[in-house]
Amino acid sequence: MAALELALVLMATVLASAVIDQLIPRVSLPLIQICCGFVVALAAHEQVHVTLNPELFLVLFIAPLLFHEARDADKHLLWKNRATMLSYAIGLVVAIVLVVGFCVHALIPSIPLAAAFALAAALGPTDPIAVASVAQQADIPERQQTTLQGESLLNDASGIVSFQFAVAAVVTGSFSVMEAVGEFLISFFGAIAVGILFGIVLEWFAGKVRDMGLDNTTFHVLLELLTPFVAYLLGEVIGVSGVILVVACGITMSLMPRDFDPSMARMGIVSSSVWQVLVFAFNGVVFVMLGTQLPQAFGDLWADDGISNWQLIAYVVLITLLMHATRFIWTLGRDAIDFHKAEQKVRLKERLSQALLMTFAGSKGAITLAIMFSLPFYVASGDGFVEFPKRDLLIFLASGVILLSLLLATFLVPLIAPRKQTVDRQVYEGEARAEVLRAVIEELTMRLTSENRTALVPVIALYTERLERFKENKDLVDESDLELRIRALEWEQEFVLDEIDRDEVPPLEGYQYVSRVARVESMLKRGKNLRFSLIRWWRRVVLFVRKYLQRLSNKLPGTKGKRAELPSSDVRRNIQIRASLYVVERLRREMVAFDVQSEKISQLIREYERTINLLRGPGPSITAFTQNATPDLDALKFALRIELEQIQLAYDEGRLSREYAMRMRDNVYLMQIDLGANV
Repeated sequence: MAALELALVLMATVLASAVIDQLIPRVSLPLIQICCGFVVALAAHEQVHVTLNPELFLVLFIAPLLFHEARDADKHLLWKNRATMLSYAIGLVVAIVLVVGFCVHALIPSIPLAAAFALAAALGPTDPIAVASVAQQADIPERQQTTLQGESLLNDASGIVSFQFAVAAVVTGSFSVMEAVGEFLISFFGAIAVGILFGIVLEWFAGKVRDMGLDNTTFHVLLELLTPFVAYLLGEVIGVSGVILVVACGITMSLMPRDFDPSMARMGIVSSSVWQVLVFAFNGVVFVMLGTQLPQAFGDLWADDGISNWQLIAYVVLITLLMHATRFIWTLGRDAIDFHKAEQKVRLKERLSQALLMTFAGSKGAITLAIMFSLPFYVASGDGFVEFPKRDLLIFLASGVILLSLLLATFLVPLIAPRKQTVDRQVYEGEARAEVLRAVIEELTMRLTSENRTALVPVIALYTERLERFKENKDLVDESDLELRIRALEWEQEFVLDEIDRDEVPPLEGYQYVSRVARVESMLKRGKNLRFSLIRWWRRVVLFVRKYLQRLSNKLPGTKGKRAELPSSDVRRNIQIRASLYVVERLRREMVAFDVQSEKISQLIREYERTINLLRGPGPSITAFTQNATPDLDALKFALRIELEQIQLAYDEGRLSREYAMRMRDNVYLMQIDLGANV
C-alpha cells in the first residue's frame, strides 16, 4: 500500500510540474520537477524514503528510456558523426572517471578509490531530457546539437558499464585492469551482437503475426513496451551488458524495413503517443525522486559533526568544476581534430565559445541519479555484511552536481548562444497554423447548402472553437470584428429600406426595425449614424408623398385599396428573419473578399442563424438540439482531409517548417484514428 501511495504522489507531482513548466518557461523542466519533489518531501512532515532494489531500478527506468532514445535517434547523423560522438561517449567518460575519481579520493580519503570511480562513472552520462530542455532555450548549432544527442544516447551505456565495474571492485575488494578490459570487451560487443539478433527476431515475429492476419495495434504497441525490459533481463542472464543490449536492439528495430500501409501508420502514431507519455512520466518521476531525496541527504549530512556544511558545498562545487573542466579541455581537443580534418579555420574566440557551449549544455540528470540509486546498501566483508562505504555521501554529491549542472545549463547556455528570432519563428508558424484552420472554415462555409447544412454547421463550429483555443494558448493577436458587425448592420438597414421602397414591407414596422438596428450600430460606433439618419429622413418624406398620392387614388371611383394585415409583432418577426437571411447569404457569398479572419465571419453567421431559428418557431427539443450539435462523422472526416491539404499547401509555400508540419499532420492522423474507432 505504501508503494502505491508513493507512486500516486510521484505521478501527481509530475503532472503538477507539467503545468508549472507552462507558467515559467524560462526554467528547465528538470529543475521544476526537482523543486516539486523537494516541496513534497517537506510537506510530508517526515522524510520520503525511496527504497528500490538497484537492479529493479535499472530495468524499470533506464531500460525503457534508453530503448526510446535508440529507436528515435537519427541514424544518418549518428553514422556521419560517429567518430566525434564515440570520443565523447567513451573517451570523455573514461577521462571523467579517471580525473574526477582520483580527485574525489584525494579530497575525501574516507571514500575508497573504487567508490570514487563509481561516482565519477555515474557523472559521465549526459541526460537527454535535460539536454533537450536546454536546447529549447538556446540556439545550439546543428553540429553541437547532433553531438549532444548522440552522446546522450551512447554514453549511458559506457557510463553504466564503468559504474558496474567500479561497484564490483568495491564489493569484491579487488580490481585487475586486464581482466576489466577483457570483461568490458565481451560485455560490450557481446551485447551488441545479441541486441542486433534479438531485434531481428522480434521484428520477424511481429511480421509473422501480421501475416497471419492478427493485425492488432494494441498487440504490437504492447510488444514494443515489453521489449526493453525483456532485452535488459536477457543481457543479465547471458552475462553481457543489458544496457548496451537494449540500445543495440532499439537501433536494430528502427532500421528494419516496414510495410507502408494504413495499419502500420496507425501503429506508429499510437506507439509514438504511448512512448511520449511513458518517457515523460519516467523522467519526471526520477527527477521528482531526486527532489525528495534532497531533504534527507541534507538532513543526514548537515547534522554530521565529522564533516562541515561548507565542506559539503565546496565538494559539490569542486567536483562540478573538475567535471566541466575535463569536458571543456576534451571539447577543445576534439574540435581541433575535426577542424583540421575538415580544413576549416576557426577563430580562437569562436572555438572557446563553442567549447563552453558544449561544456555547459551536457548537463546531468535522470540517468546519473538512477545509476546512483543502484548503489548496493551492503557489501560482503568476511563472514558478514557491512554498509557500502559512504553511500549517502556519494548520493548527496551526485545530487548536488546534478542540481548545479542543471542550474549552469539553464542560465549560462542561453547567454552563450541566445535564441535568434525564436519567438518570431514560433509566432510565424503559429499564425500559419491559424491560417490552416481558417482555410478549413472558409472551405466548409463556401460548401454549405440547404442539404448539408445540418452536417457541416457543427463541424464549422468545432473548427472555430479549435482556432479560438489555439489563438488563446499561443497569445496570437486577435483581430477585432467590430467593422464586420457594423457592415452587417448596415446591410440589414439597406435591405429593409429597399423592401419598403418595393412595398414588400409595411413602412411603419419597417422603419421601426431600421431605427432599432441603427441605434445598435450607433452604439458600436460610439456616435450618431448620420448617414442612415439622413437616408431614413429622405425616405420618410418620399413615403409620405407616396401615401398621400395613394389615398387620392383610392378615392377615385372603382378603386379599392385594401390589404390583408398581419399582427404587428408577426410583421416585425418576419422582417428580422428576412433581413437576417439576407445578411447570412451575403456573408457566405463575400467571405473570401473580406479582409477579416474567417472564424469571425463564421461566428457571426452562426449568431444570425441562431436568431433565425429562434424567430421561426418554438425552441428545439433536447433531441433536435443534440442532433444538430453533434457533428456528422463523414463531415468531420471531410474537414480533416481539407486540413491535411492545407497543411501540405502551407509546407509547400514555406510557411511551415518540416518538423512543425509533421506534428500538425500527426495530430490530424490521431483525430482520424479516433473517428475510425468511434464508427
